[in-house]
Amino acid sequence: MLTVSTSKVAANDVQRAYHHGDLRSALLDAGLKALETTDIADISLRQLARDVGVSATAVYRHFPDKQALMQALAQAGIDQLGAYQQRAATKAHGSAEAFAATGRAYVRFALANPSLFRLTFGQCDRAGHSLFGENLAAKMLRERAARASRGDAEAEQTLMIQAWAVVHGLAMLMLDRQLPADDALIDRVIDARTLFGGYALGSNSDESP
Repeated sequence: MLTVSTSKVAANDVQRAYHHGDLRSALLDAGLKALETTDIADISLRQLARDVGVSATAVYRHFPDKQALMQALAQAGIDQLGAYQQRAATKAHGSAEAFAATGRAYVRFALANPSLFRLTFGQCDRAGHSLFGENLAAKMLRERAARASRGDAEAEQTLMIQAWAVVHGLAMLMLDRQLPADDALIDRVIDARTLFGGYALGSNSDESP
């Protein structure tokens, strides 16, 4: 069973954050929590204001409209994805396995946080603004692709796109129930020994992550 939790903030914790003076963070926490049970379209600034215990006017000082809130939640999503991938990589042995581990983490994060995942990538205008930016997820992908491609810039970019296409495609197929959301299947598809013939992820599995 996939159980990656991104928001464990209870209502009293959200209100506590606000009373400590950080209303923006409290609203983001409330928004992340709402995404666990509410469709993106049904989330409103007024509802978050009620959840946090403030007036709608106070909310608008931080988020002038719903789109501003969605963009902030999307940024939180890509940050959480990167942190989750990094934790997975640190447990792996060798650079090739670490690369594959970040891919498996990507899919598991998506399955555990479907609304946040869809929102995160739905708010991106283009690939360059999202995963190929300067966030942690993008940096790890770029660094591992550069290591595997051994200084070939075109091969590095190709590997980045290939790797992203595989994990994002698998995540979406599972989210849309075209494939079962199965841990064993994730491990089998994103395997450093077989993915791209084993070459693209690097043949030196003894290297440090």
